[in-house]
Amino acid sequence: MKRALVTGISGQDGTYLAQLLLSEGYEVFGLVREPDNPALTPVKQLLGDVSFVSGDLTDVGSLLRAIESCQPSEVYNLAAVSHVAYSWQNAGLTTDVTAKGVLNILEAIRSVEGTRTGSIRFYQASSSEMFGKALTSPQNELTAFWPRSPYGVAKAFGHYITINYRESYGMHASNGILFNHESPRRRIEFVTRKIARAVARIHAGLDSGLVLGNLDARRDWGYAPDYVRAMWLMLQQPQGDDFVIASGESHSIRDFVDLAFATVGIREWNSYVSVDESFLRPADIDVLVGDASKARRVLGWVPTKSFEEIVEIMVRHEVDALGSFS
Repeated sequence: MKRALVTGISGQDGTYLAQLLLSEGYEVFGLVREPDNPALTPVKQLLGDVSFVSGDLTDVGSLLRAIESCQPSEVYNLAAVSHVAYSWQNAGLTTDVTAKGVLNILEAIRSVEGTRTGSIRFYQASSSEMFGKALTSPQNELTAFWPRSPYGVAKAFGHYITINYRESYGMHASNGILFNHESPRRRIEFVTRKIARAVARIHAGLDSGLVLGNLDARRDWGYAPDYVRAMWLMLQQPQGDDFVIASGESHSIRDFVDLAFATVGIREWNSYVSVDESFLRPADIDVLVGDASKARRVLGWVPTKSFEEIVEIMVRHEVDALGSFS
């Protein structure tokens, strides 16, 4: 039986990936700082067959112990200080976890492997935020990075250190440059989940408005379960490599809001939405759109959900949770 160790297992991608790995017959371990933390109870209930082990990306020793204990054939690093806006508030922590944490886990894998180089396959969750103020569009694996946030900078370090370890030590290490991907499991601090929940509450008469930042920012949005399948496919290849995972379509925050309100039958939503400049980032990204043709060709990966379907899935989930869908 294959074994996999997943960091960041309590997040959106971590839970979907764990479920996929279990369905593929893996024994799955989740790396968490405090396995007995009561806050993990919902995750443990969702992932009943996953074992949890103690570890911290900022502590190499704990990573060594976790890998030696689990003896994984695959390691998926999804852990990060992953909220772009928060990275401006705590750039130091973002760097320690999202950048140096990747180096720490690569070093731990290399130390455990010894002479068995390449026996543990590694996946690094890179991000479209690395492209930032991209000079060309759409962005692919050869597009130059121009990150516009501490988060994007930290992810760029993690991406390049993974390539360096692959090329220098022969590690089977892959980067997935994932563009935005959403689901009902997206955390509430992310704008898509914020919109979906607010629209549901407005529909139910529980809220009267929604406050947002830049409505004209455009992103390439996909469906999280599709994207974690791409992660798994990368580690099934003969060699490690880098892949952009994206839908190839660009939509604005305004588009998302429009479809979200339409899902509950509200066509004229301007009176419900206001813009607060305090939500604007010090350096924002106007447009990101990815070219996933390499992933389609090499991995056989294709997205299964359209932008419109993703918005509807998220809003219906929120409305159903309130018991107010008619």
